[in-house]
Amino acid sequence: MECTVSWTGNSGTRSGMGFIAETGSGHVVAMDGAPDAAKPENGGQNLAPRPMELLLAGTGGCTAYDVVLILKRGRHNVQGCSVKIISERAIEDPKVFTKINMHFTVTGQGVPAVAVERAIAMSHDKYCSASIMLGKTAEITTSFELVEI
Repeated sequence: MECTVSWTGNSGTRSGMGFIAETGSGHVVAMDGAPDAAKPENGGQNLAPRPMELLLAGTGGCTAYDVVLILKRGRHNVQGCSVKIISERAIEDPKVFTKINMHFTVTGQGVPAVAVERAIAMSHDKYCSASIMLGKTAEITTSFELVEI
């Protein structure tokens, strides 16, 4: 896996702290820094997600993918899955994630709660590389709700 991240700040773009990531699979993702009121030239303009937001988004995608796949392999009629992630970061540098809560909403017909609980546990204990990696610095908690359709 590879990725090239390039600073766009010196190419005449609006943000002095913008970056473009091109993934090995050929996709492009924009990132920007937070505005800095004290030194505007050192801040972004809030034109795209922050890199740490994308790290959380990627982790959410990784674990939601696992949960859906595990439920589908178990022949459960899962129709939807979302995960809301709320995090806390260290106050001082490096501002690593210290707490992460992932709340899953699984929609389907007759999906047993025990199957959802098992799928989430399997993702976090075995399959989701991103959450397992973040678990080295952060306390990760999970919860879920089932929506019957």
